[in-house]
Amino acid sequence: MTSQLTILNSMADPDFNRALAIHKEWGLKWLDLRDGIYGNWVANVDIDSAKRAREAIDASGLDVFCMSTSTFFEEIEKGEDLFREKHLGKLGHLIELGKIFKPKVMRIIAAQLPSRQPGENAVELIDEKYPWVFDVYREAVDRIVAAGLRPTIENEAFKCMLSQPGEVVEFFDRLDRKDSVDFTWDVQNQWATGVFPTLDVYEQLRPLIQYYHVKGGAMEGDDRKLRWNVALEDADWPVVEITSKVVADGVSPVICINPAQHGENKPDYDYSNIVKRDIDFLRNNVPGVE
Repeated sequence: MTSQLTILNSMADPDFNRALAIHKEWGLKWLDLRDGIYGNWVANVDIDSAKRAREAIDASGLDVFCMSTSTFFEEIEKGEDLFREKHLGKLGHLIELGKIFKPKVMRIIAAQLPSRQPGENAVELIDEKYPWVFDVYREAVDRIVAAGLRPTIENEAFKCMLSQPGEVVEFFDRLDRKDSVDFTWDVQNQWATGVFPTLDVYEQLRPLIQYYHVKGGAMEGDDRKLRWNVALEDADWPVVEITSKVVADGVSPVICINPAQHGENKPDYDYSNIVKRDIDFLRNNVPGVE
């Protein structure tokens, strides 16, 4: 099996056309559209600018794998009305953009749940206090699918409602849309919520994974807590071992490198050319990565 690499589009360059050219220089075939689209995040791109961007993408010979919206990046405690007005209310425009960009997947975000206490199961808490969450996610999934697009739900960092692998599995079971939506596993986002990346974590999530995100991160000492932002070549989580399994299993035909973040920048660390270094590291060390 093989997997092709991509990056968030603005990681190549903040100028959209220049970013397309750099993707080509680096041998990347796919785009993950998030921000830097003629100066805008994807949700704020107007229809004319989207058509202009699509023409530039076509001219470059690239294509769009993911349209990375920030839909539902919000605290659940703020309530159903806000989720419906602020997020579902903007979904129609995002779907129209999706019809122009034609991504293989459209990302929505697993919401934040800061009221969860240590050791508390997020799905049980949502069932008890915020049962509307499942209805809101189902509506988003159903609307995206009805438009001919494919949704994917990504775990975020911070106080994400999807942290422990068992919670992810339970959430998708309760969502009851197994033929319509899959999971984008951001390894370091999960680490930032307190779950160190291991092959066992991957195996629990594997049946759900559609898209795999990687970024470097290091700990200090042996407490397994994320501390430093580093390149993949210096990461303390088992990058090569897990990524090799992801590729061999064929679960993520495209793998997205993200910026190293959610830790601190390490004093005197070389952050130059880190995006290209991460691309080269995966290509040189993981069989099947292109």
